[in-house]
Amino acid sequence: MIYSMTGYAAASRDLGSAVMNLEIKSVNSRYLDIGFRLSEDLRFLEMPLREKIVERIGRGKIECRGYLQAQPAQGAARQRTPNPALLGELGKLDDAVRSVLPQAAPLSVAEVLRWPGVLGDDSLTAEQLQASAQELFAKLLDEFVATREREGAKLADVLRDRAARMREQVRAAEPLLPAALEAYRERLSTKLREAVANLDEERIRQEVGVFAAKIDVAEEIARLVTHMDELERVLKKGGAVGKRLDFLMQELNREANTLASKSVSGEVTAIALELKLLIEQMREQVQNLE
Repeated sequence: MIYSMTGYAAASRDLGSAVMNLEIKSVNSRYLDIGFRLSEDLRFLEMPLREKIVERIGRGKIECRGYLQAQPAQGAARQRTPNPALLGELGKLDDAVRSVLPQAAPLSVAEVLRWPGVLGDDSLTAEQLQASAQELFAKLLDEFVATREREGAKLADVLRDRAARMREQVRAAEPLLPAALEAYRERLSTKLREAVANLDEERIRQEVGVFAAKIDVAEEIARLVTHMDELERVLKKGGAVGKRLDFLMQELNREANTLASKSVSGEVTAIALELKLLIEQMREQVQNLE
């Protein structure tokens, strides 16, 4: 599979007294860059979640957000019934404190009612939050990777389409090259004869041959085909292909530039420019691949 560096996924889970919300998104980056925006009560999850991301993702600027959203407690009647056992413990603690510190004020009703668990508080422990978060994040990460995979498949299709169009341009250029080169030889020979009337024919053929060798683009065409074969091989292999394809785009662009600079035909020049356009379109897409 080929993966894009852009992706997004979000998930939530009802934990009773609160809803846990997790979100992960990514954009392009040369390296793996992970950032977290977690609420204070979920801050302790950063390291385990970071480890999960590193196991699945190779490159991209990733931002992970998480927070708990309190929700109205259900069963209000149940919550209005204080916990007798906890009330007894609080009473004993209050007596023990004031026996040592007589000046200490007794616990007020409001303070007692705010004490965790007195009104059936469903507060979650760190262990419960971590277990729920890791389970939820595993599913979230699966969806996130799936979005990157779907986007990567689309980008790969675009690259294959552009590569096919490049092959069409190369095939169109190949039969033009011998005729264009021969026509250029004739024009050059004529100009040389006009410029140097006393130069013998053998010398003219030598000079023309040397210059023709310099403007021969057969090697550039061959290298273009080789690079396109490698492009298709890399796409077929899959995995983390972004950096490899970026290098291939540079090589393809170098050959297209040379083809344009050596061209002695308007048709070949037009083909070289079309190749450069297709390569640039591919390069833009390659920047999005992991």
